Amino acid sequence: GKPKGVPISHRNLVHSTTARFRFYPEPVKRFLLLSSFAFDSSVVGIFWSLCQGGTLVLPRQKQEQDVYDIAALIARHNISHMLCLPSLYYLLLEHGGPGNLGSLKTVIVAGEACTADLVRAHYRLLPRTTLYNEYGPTEGTVWATACAIPADFSGNVVPIGKPIPNMQVYVLDAHQQPVPLGVAGELYIGGEGLTAGYLNRPDLTAERFIANPFRSTERLYRTGDLVRWQPDGQLAFLGRVDQQVKIRGHRIELEEIEAVLLDLEGIGQAV
Repeated sequence: GKPKGVPISHRNLVHSTTARFRFYPEPVKRFLLLSSFAFDSSVVGIFWSLCQGGTLVLPRQKQEQDVYDIAALIARHNISHMLCLPSLYYLLLEHGGPGNLGSLKTVIVAGEACTADLVRAHYRLLPRTTLYNEYGPTEGTVWATACAIPADFSGNVVPIGKPIPNMQVYVLDAHQQPVPLGVAGELYIGGEGLTAGYLNRPDLTAERFIANPFRSTERLYRTGDLVRWQPDGQLAFLGRVDQQVKIRGHRIELEEIEAVLLDLEGIGQAV
């Protein structure tokens, strides 16, 4: 498909960065930036590190794709903070060696669903390092909810947490009415991180950014993600309300793949 542009304002970015100061207890000393500058999560490392007086460590090209190089960088530069995809972090735990990862104080996974197996692997190797699970689309300026996963976590579904400072979340049904505790619904987000919409796409902006039915002067973003409230007040991610999936952090619309397959000679149906 054709990528969508999401203009992010300075106000959005200030919110996103200062919310980290309030949410995370451990200040950044050295942050390893594994994402490309073209990927939205890069603003996490850049502005969080520099605004707290930390050091931003940039790997050489291709280093961020090799778990052995990443582990060596963490050990060499005494990295305290890192954000990466859960799938990449699992490989790092498997092949990087706890001796190389011992300087880490805060590890954040985001961009894909975090599994219970990953949580157990993390605390088995790094019991003194706190693991956080973040959730948020680009349309909400990188993050909207977060959860510090406890070392004694024993569940099957890793929560995506509660709303970060100055963000609101709603779990609504098809009529945009709140659903009860434990019932699945679509996640809507609002607050200071909410962007203006899509660049030069007023039709799509109107479809996804709606008037907030609970606060008349504000808007909400329809994430398309299916969630439910847990008894402890945390959100659990259940999947998509449509067929969108994420592969290595990139949004993939399965309908677009099906459409291409159906254009091929000899293909009558595709799923």
